[in-house]
Amino acid sequence: METWNLDALFTSYEDASFKASIDTLNALVDEANAKVQVLDSTEDAPSKLENIIEFSARLRSQFLKTIAYVNLRLATDARDETSNATMNQLQQLLSKTTDFNTKVSKFVPRVENLESVIESSELLKEHRFYLMRIKDNAKHVLSDKEEVLIAKLTQTGSSAWSRLQGLLTSILEVDYDGDTVTLPAIRNKAHSKDASVRKKAYEAEIAAYKKIEQSVAAALNGVKGEVNELASMRGFESPLDQAVYNSRMERETLDAMITSMRKHLPMFRDYLTRKAELLGHKKGLPWYDLFAPLGSSERTFTTDEAIDYVEKNFKTFGDDLANLARRAHDDAWIDYTPRAGKRGGAFCMNIHPIKQSRILTNFDGSFSNVITLAHELGHAYHGDKIFNESILNASYTMPVAETASTLCETIVKKAALADSEGDEQLFILEQSLMGSTQVIVDIMSRFIFEENVFKARKSTPLSPERYNAMMLEAQKEAYGDALDHDVLHPYMWINKGHYYSGSLSFYNFPYAFGLLFAKGIYAEFQKRGKSFAKDIDTLLAKTGQMTVEDVAALVDIDVTEASFWDRSLAVIKEEIERFLSITK
Repeated sequence: METWNLDALFTSYEDASFKASIDTLNALVDEANAKVQVLDSTEDAPSKLENIIEFSARLRSQFLKTIAYVNLRLATDARDETSNATMNQLQQLLSKTTDFNTKVSKFVPRVENLESVIESSELLKEHRFYLMRIKDNAKHVLSDKEEVLIAKLTQTGSSAWSRLQGLLTSILEVDYDGDTVTLPAIRNKAHSKDASVRKKAYEAEIAAYKKIEQSVAAALNGVKGEVNELASMRGFESPLDQAVYNSRMERETLDAMITSMRKHLPMFRDYLTRKAELLGHKKGLPWYDLFAPLGSSERTFTTDEAIDYVEKNFKTFGDDLANLARRAHDDAWIDYTPRAGKRGGAFCMNIHPIKQSRILTNFDGSFSNVITLAHELGHAYHGDKIFNESILNASYTMPVAETASTLCETIVKKAALADSEGDEQLFILEQSLMGSTQVIVDIMSRFIFEENVFKARKSTPLSPERYNAMMLEAQKEAYGDALDHDVLHPYMWINKGHYYSGSLSFYNFPYAFGLLFAKGIYAEFQKRGKSFAKDIDTLLAKTGQMTVEDVAALVDIDVTEASFWDRSLAVIKEEIERFLSITK
């Protein structure tokens, strides 16, 4: 099967169990509102805290299962009216729990001797981090009325703007070579062996964005304007500070990583400059050739062949990982191929209530798409390790979210490289470097762009032309002269859905964290062997219950030190030096 099966959630909107789920949610919302008055007093605090834990777990589980189904339906058909209407209904229901959540956020910090109270109960001890995080977060919680109002208004604010961007990019018709194709299909052509195809596809993509630039610019203005205001109201100096706090990491950690990344940009530029020379370019690499394949590999993959290849290479890490990949394929967790209405890119959704995941890709048979599949299966593996934890302990933050996925990419790339030679080895090595360059250099450009957008948006809405100019400047700063400045990509702000989340700003630096953290972990795995896989499993299971720094400490890594990030980037430097050597 090349489409996923959602029956483990619901079979349809007419399914009796789906209708029962909506009824259950309404009852839970009523129950949540009934509990609000009880939380005015801290009398009998231990019992009330246990009740909060038990009820919150039920509430989150029921919402997650129901919303997951609708989100997955929308991901493969953004135009489906029933799904859109149902999502709106669910978001309105969810907003009705805001009063309860706000009361909880204010009740927990008022409990005297909270840590001692937690010690009195096994249930509370299991949720220590969850409760202490609520206490710490209290300084950013507004009044009850404000929180309820914000929850309602975001449904017609950032959430609506985000849906608009998703809809417009999923249904955008791209005119290419006398035909009309989807945006994901045209972007896949960036990997074509044919230089003329890559260039024509790039030109067609750029031209298509002009059709929706005004609408999507309005969406981005709406999202960033809302986030600026709310971050300030909650006492954060900037949306970046809020993103770092929400990531459960220290600014010291982010600064150490960004400093190291900037220091190593020249080595990536050396790689890109050499690639430009090999492709016959004299002014640097044009954007449309960023993903041009070098070397040669005649292999293309069917979906069955892709999963076989990934499973075989996952076995070098451990049977659990390999078995997870096989299960995901055989049990139809994966929606593989592009089609009209289906969103672009790829993602994995971990669904705790059913202890399964669902993966979306836009698979076209290329090796790069096999790597994408390995990446998303890494997310599923992370989910598999955390499903045994309480659902309240299963919410990990963005930086560690990319650890397992990037580790799985590394496993497949390293194994493929070891099994190849000649032109195929060059091909695989360069595929690896393309990926690393995206996650370090392009992520740097996205980080720069988003930080600048937030600053500029404080004073005025921005036009498409302004967004284009800011994107070009960010790309020039990150890539330097390694790219042809006359052929960059001004519309990357339209394409990347991460910019349009009102609750997850700066969904860019976590990818760099994940890549470099995974490189460090993989290096340790190579030294210690398969026994270290168990330590990694423990790390993944605890990501919902620790700060980023404490998670890293589980495997003796200090992420506040730039030297760690330097060592991780040195792993990529070895690949770049190898590439430069074999392409002299």
